[in-house]
Amino acid sequence: MLDDLKYIHEKDAQDALGIAASQPEQLVYDFDVKIWIPKTPFTNIVYAGMGGSSLAANISHTWPGYVIPFEIVRNYHIPKYVSKDTLFIACSYSGNTEETLSALAEAEKTKATIVIIAGGGKLQDIAKEKGYKFILLPKASQPRYAVFYNLKALLQLLRHANVFADDVDEQQLKKISVFLENQIKHLLPTTLTSNNPAKQLAREIAGKSLVIYAGPSMAPAAYKWKISCNENAKNIAWCGLLPEFSHNEFIGWSSHPHNKPYAVADLRSSLDHPQIQKRFTISARLLSGKRPEPLVVEAIGSTLAEQLLWMVIMGDFTTLYLGLLNGLNPTPVELVERLKKELA
Repeated sequence: MLDDLKYIHEKDAQDALGIAASQPEQLVYDFDVKIWIPKTPFTNIVYAGMGGSSLAANISHTWPGYVIPFEIVRNYHIPKYVSKDTLFIACSYSGNTEETLSALAEAEKTKATIVIIAGGGKLQDIAKEKGYKFILLPKASQPRYAVFYNLKALLQLLRHANVFADDVDEQQLKKISVFLENQIKHLLPTTLTSNNPAKQLAREIAGKSLVIYAGPSMAPAAYKWKISCNENAKNIAWCGLLPEFSHNEFIGWSSHPHNKPYAVADLRSSLDHPQIQKRFTISARLLSGKRPEPLVVEAIGSTLAEQLLWMVIMGDFTTLYLGLLNGLNPTPVELVERLKKELA
């Protein structure tokens, strides 16, 4: 089925696979953002965003990382510590996400420095009306397909604000983009299942609920896999993190017969702490016969950025193929739209 290009084109009506393949281009997109050097240093950053609009913040927390406290708010309310020394970033691809609008309204009362990243909607109107620094995201069919646009916007905005743990420049992003483009060739629909790791993985997961595990290096990718599996494949998925897994979920698996309808994916990185790598290996051995054997996905790349962004893309292709195996169009999320209408 996954090597039947006619079937793929019929089901993937919005060309989600093509969009996934073009994601490296998003990293070199040039946003119209002037060099911004804040007059006074921030003491913390709070980023408000839901669903796909929070994913770039999740990635940036791991790479390039921050030298000041950074918190992602997926809620209607902001932390009590937000103040005039806080950089508050509100992000919503639609610009109309009610949780983000609520958080922004609270942030405005604190005199925090406010930046808005959106694809339009009410957030754009607010930014224009009140003169907030604003970054317009390019069009995409779904927020989860614009994660690298969002990441690039963050990197470009904050590059000169002295908040990143690692330096990031355009040359580095171009190198990462080229690396990802070369790796994506192995994941395209035209690459047969026998040579396509994403298709192979999708077949292993098909018909099962997916549980994803990662260490700190791949944690944002695990969260993205969870979102993508639920939205692209309409296939329930959860994610957990090591080493915390070793203190609770590890025991939870011990009473489950190994033939339960789950698939387990371990997202592993050579850059994880040696003890994290040992925990993966020992856990798989001790839980053998008690849970499904884990599907091990080893991150490809020589740097944290390459490995993390490759793992994100691997998850996108895997879950898109899983959606096709489920006989679905991966793009629409009609039930989410219905929920939003009923909440309004």
